[in-house]
Amino acid sequence: MVFIADNFLLNNETAQRLYRNHAAAQPILDYHCHLSARDIAEDRCFKDLFEIWLEGDHYKWRALRANGVPERYCTGDASPYEKFQAWASTVPKTLRNPLYHWTHLELKRYFGIDELLNERTALGIWKRANALLATREFSAQGILKKFCVKAICTTDDPADDLHWHRKIAASDLPVRVYPTFRPDRALVVNSPEDFNSWLDRLEAVANCQITRLMDFLDALAARHADFHRHGGRLSDHGLNHCYADLCNEREAAFIFDKARSGRAVTPEEHSKFASYMMLYFGSLDAEKGWTKQLHLGACRDVNTPMRAQLGPDSGFDSIGDWPQANACALYLDRLTQGNALPKTVIYNANPNDNYVFATMIGSFQDSSVAGKIQLGSAWWFLDQKEGIEWQINALSNAGLLCRFVGMVTDSRSFMSYPRHEYFRRVLCNLLGHEMETGQLPAEEDLIGGMIEDICFKNAAGFLALELPAPEPILEASAARR
Repeated sequence: MVFIADNFLLNNETAQRLYRNHAAAQPILDYHCHLSARDIAEDRCFKDLFEIWLEGDHYKWRALRANGVPERYCTGDASPYEKFQAWASTVPKTLRNPLYHWTHLELKRYFGIDELLNERTALGIWKRANALLATREFSAQGILKKFCVKAICTTDDPADDLHWHRKIAASDLPVRVYPTFRPDRALVVNSPEDFNSWLDRLEAVANCQITRLMDFLDALAARHADFHRHGGRLSDHGLNHCYADLCNEREAAFIFDKARSGRAVTPEEHSKFASYMMLYFGSLDAEKGWTKQLHLGACRDVNTPMRAQLGPDSGFDSIGDWPQANACALYLDRLTQGNALPKTVIYNANPNDNYVFATMIGSFQDSSVAGKIQLGSAWWFLDQKEGIEWQINALSNAGLLCRFVGMVTDSRSFMSYPRHEYFRRVLCNLLGHEMETGQLPAEEDLIGGMIEDICFKNAAGFLALELPAPEPILEASAARR
């Protein structure tokens, strides 16, 4: 019996019809991801399933560790096939974890493989997938075309020179690839060594000297403008919570000088400086009509020995439990008072805060654009069926689901595009159930139109990105069904 069948996750006829007629054929606008611009520019080909599937996937590493697999099979010196074998042996243990769904959906959509992955089927699946990966259809650019991706926005540091983005723009790739301004390291005055090392890189790419606060602000503004010239229209910040400690320019300059000279900065000074900078970044975004993304609530790198061994982003993170409401309100309010509140997407890591953010965004909407402040798609530990439903329900109950800008992969892997299909199936199943039970009207044009908007059209209109002209997408639609 096929696991990923045509009606996977679609539990009634109305849901099946909504997905088939309104969701499946929509193209993808992946406006937040961590794909490598270099891999796209060089049209990287992947040697095997390890390279494309396991190389940097901390979701899978966490499952392997939970299954008692030694670290050498996660991030260590085991061979690619040994690591794949370890993963294949772990997959049957992931039942009811979203990894089980994602794994088999990806095998089906990329390679047409219907078999369940386990220790027994591992070698055959490895050989079949690797044979396809050797073809151009499965290069980095080939995958973007295969899944009808119209545009992606990578995540880039202001100190990046955007060389690979220029190469992509000069190529004939029909998919638009834009940089996203991610200035998290501009806030780390609490680590003077790291801060100054990064400032040296920023000086080089901005072709300036940074000795005072105003030099720093000018350099960041110049880089922001350069991202804009490269088509960037979004910024992004990974924060525990919003910073909202009042800080004037004199105080910020004093704190900057301390850090620039290598002196320790207190936690209070760090919070004040970060607050000052976040207001500055908000004004830059508002001035250029950008969209600001705030990723809030994750507790990162909690395992100190493993961070020392492997570095950050290695799978040792959790949901955090910081108070969010007051700080978020103060931050958005101060931007509003300064007439500098940009379009904003708030991603929430803690399900306890879904309604906090869903109601908060309603306090800062205005007539400049519909859905100006967004509750972002279910993120990180929540981007699975239940978490997606929680996010949709909170937004529906407290705001306007019809204005939602939809799903992102938030991924470092070229194997993640079925995440959009997964979201669309969950959305259609939820709405289809409510149509069949009379909670929503049995008007397919009405509900189907909203689904089309959420899957692609809202984001396309909201983000002000230059997109390629529409083209037939029947082949991609069939692949996703």
